[in-house]
Formats: sequence, structure tokens, C-alpha cells
Amino acid sequence: MNEAVILAAGCVLWRRSPESGGLEIALVHRPKYDDWSHPKGKLKRGEEAPAAAVREVAEETGMACRPGPELPSAHYEVNGRPKEVRYWAAEACGGTFTPNDEVDRVAWLSPAAARGRLTQDRDRPLIDALMAALRTA
Repeated sequence: MNEAVILAAGCVLWRRSPESGGLEIALVHRPKYDDWSHPKGKLKRGEEAPAAAVREVAEETGMACRPGPELPSAHYEVNGRPKEVRYWAAEACGGTFTPNDEVDRVAWLSPAAARGRLTQDRDRPLIDALMAALRTA
């Protein structure tokens, strides 16, 4: 049964606004699904989840990041198969986004705006978890 679980990892990517110094969260737009989500993706064979999360951030946003505390995992079904996505808080530390087939836009938004833009309800609690993790860091 466990072999059927799709394993994925991602980050709630954040930075301080270059203009205001306020917290901004990066969301990615995937044209295939026409949705807004946190950067994430499936683990490659033999890959550890934290490494996959950092790789997915780089692939989807062009950003290098510094992972921090682990956030709650998401569990849901995709085409009848269970999927588990492990997430980390991660601070963006440089890079440039280049649109590609998988992700055509990245938006840096305030936590409230990011919460409103996310397509899936299950992604919203991750913003609260990030805020709590940053307060205790």
C-alpha cells in the first residue's frame, strides 16, 4: 500500500520585500492546471525530501533558498492515488525567474494576498504555519 503513495516536497518560499521590508511569499502559476500554488514536485528515485524541496524551488522559481523549519505536510488524492507533500519554510536568497512550460508566472505577495490567490484550500494553512515558524525563529 505504501508503495502507491506519491511522495513530493516543496517550500513556502519567503523574502523581505525590497521596497517595504514586509514579508512576501512566492506563489507559482502552472498553466497546465491554471492554478496558483507553493513550489513543489515529486521526489526523484533515491532523493531525500529536503533536497527535492530545494530543487523544486530552483526549477519552478529560479531562486536559491535556505530551508528552515519543516511545516505541516499535505495529504490528498491524485487520480485515485494518495499523495503526501512535505513542506519547509525557505528564505529566498537570490536568483531570477525564467518562465517555462511548467511555471509561467511567479508572484511575490503579502501573506494575506497569497492566501487569497492560492487555488487549493489545503495550501492556505501553510501560510499560517510559516508565520508561526518565523515568529518563533
